[in-house]
Amino acid sequence: MTTGTDTISPGSSHSSVAERLSQDHLSINALKVVKRLTEHGYQAYLVGGSVRDIIIGQKPKDFDVATDAHPEDVKSLFRNSRMIGRRFRIVHVRFGREIVEVATFRAPQPVDDSSQSDTGMLLSDNIFGSFEDDVIRRDFSINALYFSPESGDVLDLVGGLDDINARVIRLIGNPESRYREDPVRMLRAVRFRAKLDFQINEASSEPIPRLGYLLQDISSARLFEELLKLFLSGYAERAFDDLLRFELFGWLFPDSRRAMDHYPAERLIRAALASTDSRIAIDLPVTPAFVFAALLWYPFVEEKTRLEAEGASHLEANNEAAANVLAKQQLIISIPRRFSSPMREIWELQFRLPARHGRKPEALVAHKRFRAAYDFLLLREQAGEKLDGLGDWWTRYQDSDESQRQAMHQQSKDTTPRRRSRRSRRKRNRGVGQDHAS
Repeated sequence: MTTGTDTISPGSSHSSVAERLSQDHLSINALKVVKRLTEHGYQAYLVGGSVRDIIIGQKPKDFDVATDAHPEDVKSLFRNSRMIGRRFRIVHVRFGREIVEVATFRAPQPVDDSSQSDTGMLLSDNIFGSFEDDVIRRDFSINALYFSPESGDVLDLVGGLDDINARVIRLIGNPESRYREDPVRMLRAVRFRAKLDFQINEASSEPIPRLGYLLQDISSARLFEELLKLFLSGYAERAFDDLLRFELFGWLFPDSRRAMDHYPAERLIRAALASTDSRIAIDLPVTPAFVFAALLWYPFVEEKTRLEAEGASHLEANNEAAANVLAKQQLIISIPRRFSSPMREIWELQFRLPARHGRKPEALVAHKRFRAAYDFLLLREQAGEKLDGLGDWWTRYQDSDESQRQAMHQQSKDTTPRRRSRRSRRKRNRGVGQDHAS
């Protein structure tokens, strides 16, 4: 750890850093927050990811402010604010759609404090301290850079700028202790590695594979938010690589990890994440429903197959399998209904897409989830599922005029084998059972 405060000002050898921070990509609203706090006698700095991103030439998505003002003091200064959190109280100052997050300087937690769980995770983190205390409490050195808009100085106590130049992600303090304080830091390390294309230094990466079980202590809602950051920010496939590499994926999606041993689950997930990254790169909309549909598809297929083998009808098995898989996954990661419902529709349509005669194709194309289901079908084929050219048929169908579609309907009708009734299938199944029993 670097000792002393490295103050980087416009007059220093690092003047280009300060010039970028004083001129490019700074939020006017974040600057307003800092200015009002300092005008009322408080210390206040822009801090964390926004400072880091501007230094490396990326545009920040949001801005955080660190101050010695307590949350109640911050809230009293901004009518457009609200206090959130219990474990870690902060203030959100809202300017239209932009939110500036304001956090009070944190002090180290006493080792024997009851605010820690048996595994070392912080249950409460509202002991306020000095600027120097706050620096040491930050997670990674590259996130512990403080910028003063008033003076134009960048304050670096822990060698964060050196790590940025070296493209290194390094935890501040003892890595295992810091991961135990907040296991989500392991996911954050993976995210920063994927986003920044940096390397996690050996001391910070070594404990991760053996501490993955600590993620079980994190609330399912918080893990969902972290998964959105990992998979819907444009670098999902790289993040997935590291979730596997550091043996974290199985703690987040245990059924999906097991499915990789029997199904092309990894290929499907990778294809879905690569597709999501490509859409984000060209500013097309993406949805967690599609990503989670891919993540849980093969656990769903496996459960549906099991239920059908026990005698459930297709519809019964479809509904019950989806409910069972989701219920198990919700214990780990809370997937809101606004995403789980479309996910289930994508799955259900996979079993309707093979019906290509009569008016069924027209009805399917009009379905609000058709496009997502069609894209998902193509990914299944890309992953290696043998679907007898189904994806190509639907591609041609969408590009055809009415007369061409009618010809495709007739051709499908002529080549589709007649399905046996449920009654005849039951008779045949009973016969198989009797033969097996004898």
